[in-house]
Amino acid sequence: MSFETQVKTRRTFAIISHPDAGKTTLTEKLLLYGGAVNLAGSVAAKKQQRQATSDWMALERQRGISITSTVLNFEYNGFHINLLDTPGHQDFSEDTYRTLMAADSVIMLLDNAKGVETQTKKLYQVCKRRGIPVVTFINKLDRPGREPLELLDEVEQLFGIRTCAFNWPVGMGDTFKGVYDRREKKLHTFERTDHGKYKAPVSVADVHDPAVKAQMPEYTYNQLVEEIEILDMAGEEFSHELYLEGKMTPVFFGSAANNFGVELFLAQFLQLAPEPSHRKANNGEVDPASPTFSGFIFKIQANMDPQHRDRIAFMRVCSGQFSRDMQVKHPRSGKMIRLSHSHRLFGQDRETVNEAYAGDIVGLSSNDQFAIGDTLCNGPAFEFEPIPSFAPECFAMLRNPNPSKYKQFQKGIDQLRQEGAIQVMYFQDSGQRNPILAAVGRLQFEVVQFRLLSEYGVDTQLENLGEYTHARWLVGDQDALDKVEWIVNARKAEDADGRIVALIKGEWALNYMMEKNPHIRFQDTPY
Repeated sequence: MSFETQVKTRRTFAIISHPDAGKTTLTEKLLLYGGAVNLAGSVAAKKQQRQATSDWMALERQRGISITSTVLNFEYNGFHINLLDTPGHQDFSEDTYRTLMAADSVIMLLDNAKGVETQTKKLYQVCKRRGIPVVTFINKLDRPGREPLELLDEVEQLFGIRTCAFNWPVGMGDTFKGVYDRREKKLHTFERTDHGKYKAPVSVADVHDPAVKAQMPEYTYNQLVEEIEILDMAGEEFSHELYLEGKMTPVFFGSAANNFGVELFLAQFLQLAPEPSHRKANNGEVDPASPTFSGFIFKIQANMDPQHRDRIAFMRVCSGQFSRDMQVKHPRSGKMIRLSHSHRLFGQDRETVNEAYAGDIVGLSSNDQFAIGDTLCNGPAFEFEPIPSFAPECFAMLRNPNPSKYKQFQKGIDQLRQEGAIQVMYFQDSGQRNPILAAVGRLQFEVVQFRLLSEYGVDTQLENLGEYTHARWLVGDQDALDKVEWIVNARKAEDADGRIVALIKGEWALNYMMEKNPHIRFQDTPY
């Protein structure tokens, strides 16, 4: 296969949703129909049944939620697919934001009964700012929910975009039989399988076939025909150009739990989704078809495999061809690095990858030479645009009550900080150097404690610092920083890189301290 074809057949996308919309289930079913698994796992499965492939961490399996981003690679219909499964829980939105930097397109998953929810709104806005095209999948049609036309209108009103329904549901809840493919004008009806573990048998027929009319309630059939006519007369015509510009979202309906409409969705989505796109850098835009290799690190994860206890840096290839053992420039350090240990990830499993192309995600085993946002390249050195960081909203002090575990405690905290799982600070006016954890959401603290115990053998104590509501990095010349006027409701700290941070109690105190220090910039992120 030629280099150009390798690039054109890559599809790298993420799935975004509000918690409990069925994201992990949809991921599993895409893997099932993509041939990557023979039996679909489910986070709702009983203990004796297999767990979800994409949820590899023990806490994810216990809680039934995704709390880390996972990369899954598989082939389908001539496409090489890189699926980025992101956390749905809002406390881990920062990990999701970073992962979206590596995606070329997005599937927005909505719950049929709930429609557009809070977390979905936030994540959609990130996609809009980055210009990522979005396809919508409305899930859980096997349960009672809102009218499809109402859901289309909600998406249009809330996001200011056009919608184009590519298929249409036949019934809802107990009467949900399948979907009507508006492009091919064919009705796809399905049979339920054992908890949706296997591919659902499907029958394809013309909607006006008498046998089709006979197999469903008269009301359901008449409603389907009427709504199809309405869509054909008044619905939006699809424009691939508007979709790529983020001004239109193709909409699909189905049930991931029962596999209804999933294969049809996967096949059409891959035709719609863009191939690897240009990437912004400090020297212009990088063309994915360029023969010169480049990529960036968007995620770091330690201890994915307890037997190896290694550290994986996830790299998105942006141009050229990656080859195992190649030497590349590392502009941040100015060094040359040999990429000897490269892996293709599939949940917790991995295999050696010898080559990769633009759009591919490669796991690089490393010690601590990589950081999130690092560029790797050949040719003239440059750097891709930085990955944004986010202001922490929750704070807590973490204590290690067992002095004999000091080294393990420090190693664990440092590793989790480098992963971006948590921000770490230290009070400067305290005799004890206990780390202050700063995060977007409080569930991140629970994950830190869980991982310190399970991966490093360290049991910890957490003290909530709920009185602090804001963290601000102080920026200015050294003379101005030495003369900062501190107020009663602010406390001086430093982050792991030695930068001065003010932890502040309340909005009024923040504004007052800013007034007292007009020569200092108060930044809500380090950069």
